[in-house]
Amino acid sequence: MKQETLRVTAIHPVSQRGQVKTGDCASTGAVDARAGALPVEREGYLARRYACRYAHVVTMLSAFPADPVEVTSSEAALTRFLHGLPGIDKVGAESRAAMLGTRSIKKDAKAFAIDLAISMIDLTTLEGADTPGKVRSLCAKALHPDPSEPGTPRPAAICVYPDLVAEAKRALGAAPVNVASVATAFPSGRAALDIKLADVASAVAAGADEIDMVIDRGAFLSGRYRQVFDEIVAVKAACARPDGEAAHLKVILETGELSTYDNVRRASWLAMLAGADFIKTSTGKVGTNATLPVTLVMLEAVRDFRAATGRQIGVKPAGGIRTTKDAMKYLVLVNETAGQDWLTPDWFRLGASSLLNDLLMQRHKLATGRYSGPDYVTVD
Repeated sequence: MKQETLRVTAIHPVSQRGQVKTGDCASTGAVDARAGALPVEREGYLARRYACRYAHVVTMLSAFPADPVEVTSSEAALTRFLHGLPGIDKVGAESRAAMLGTRSIKKDAKAFAIDLAISMIDLTTLEGADTPGKVRSLCAKALHPDPSEPGTPRPAAICVYPDLVAEAKRALGAAPVNVASVATAFPSGRAALDIKLADVASAVAAGADEIDMVIDRGAFLSGRYRQVFDEIVAVKAACARPDGEAAHLKVILETGELSTYDNVRRASWLAMLAGADFIKTSTGKVGTNATLPVTLVMLEAVRDFRAATGRQIGVKPAGGIRTTKDAMKYLVLVNETAGQDWLTPDWFRLGASSLLNDLLMQRHKLATGRYSGPDYVTVD
């Protein structure tokens, strides 16, 4: 991809902000019409479309140093890189996300998509009133989402607080369902670093397979990017186990508090440079959680990061995803933005608590032709 992307830059120069110069990209409708009328220009048309769509990728690939350590060597270098990332067209991002959200999935594909969405869920309970009994009940649901249909896929993980990790591990046994734990003073992220690391160490020692940490949004919004970077690096190190294995690290950006799409892109790159295995939208504890435009920006970030470094990073939208229709929109967004490489639980997750029930009811409807009432599924 890198060589091909660089090749098309000769066709369309790119400005410093990563936007193709005015006049280089005609509107999609006009170019489509011209391409249809003049088939001999089809190859050139495709090259122009590719150059227009990925112009910002070209900028980042050319600006990204051969040694990523250069980017994070100092506060100044990190700030210079993050603020040099191409700006987000707010209207364009929201329009594209809305357009992709209108895509329909036909019946045969929908059955596959529902099963895929179930397998991507991080089944979550993060309430102050959580009890060992509630966690055991949630684990039972993860093991047997639909007792009447043994072929129903299992969720990817159970997500709980650190003190309930051991309970979840016992309840799941050897089943291929991971246990994820929030950590680092979730959801605020406001604590001393040694307390955050103790939080992580406790969860890892209890058997957590995945750690969902939160960044210090105050530090990020104040421009103290190196502090945020160093905390993620330290948490990543704390995820290591004595046997040489390590819990996967998901970094929660809390996008609802980052104010702008540009900040979402910067926070995404900052987390990936620091060693995140996943970037996650939200804690689910603020007014604005996962949205399609924010997830679009994050998917573009992981796509571009892989193009620049060769390392693939996962994405997890969380909070506010409640219906099958919501889940389908996110799957379409992944496919059209990052590509099919991300359409797997290894690289894309859905953080939710009530989504599974709706997916199970829709799955039953597709199989039987009849809608089931809420009493068809267990109440979590």
